[in-house]
Amino acid sequence: MTEIAFHHDATDIEIADWLAERLRHLLDQRPGTVAITVPGGSTPFPILAELAQRDLDWSRLEIWPGDDRCVPTDHPASNYGRLAQAMAETGAGIVELTEDAAPPHFALAWLGMGADGHIASLFPNTDPQADDDRQVRRLTPDPLPPEAPFDRVTLTLPKLLSAEALMFVIRGADKLAVFEEAAKGGNDLPVARLLSRARGEVTCFA
Repeated sequence: MTEIAFHHDATDIEIADWLAERLRHLLDQRPGTVAITVPGGSTPFPILAELAQRDLDWSRLEIWPGDDRCVPTDHPASNYGRLAQAMAETGAGIVELTEDAAPPHFALAWLGMGADGHIASLFPNTDPQADDDRQVRRLTPDPLPPEAPFDRVTLTLPKLLSAEALMFVIRGADKLAVFEEAAKGGNDLPVARLLSRARGEVTCFA
């Protein structure tokens, strides 16, 4: 496993600044489109609102949700719908994640983590495997989260691991403790399975 660079007590603005600098560097480094994946939930959207104000060549950026709820895109629970709304003024390409999607190579995979150690929609009951032969899967969390009781579509472990870099934003001492234990190999939760096989850069804002 690669070393994890921790940034403690980072504000939404500081995380947006870090992202903007990273994206600017990627856009300067290579021609064409730069693709990233971002999480759903409540944590990323204040950061994305800040990021949307940054001066970037947004027309060359493609943003995918790392997972989504199996609902119409205009449903309040749709990660794609919220993401498209949040980034509407930027001109970035926002791509819907579907079961039959063919995701591109990701320069950065931004992930959140649940208290149960799930990442994207790879919940413990789904038994995610690093040798999964698919890039995207439809899954049913068990138990279904009461705030979003829907089937999910999600990037798989190998697809996330193929990203050039991984980034986490972990809010709360309890979640951070789960993440740190996973990073040390102290559990077999989905986040631990990811971290144990990560070979690229891993950054955690906590």
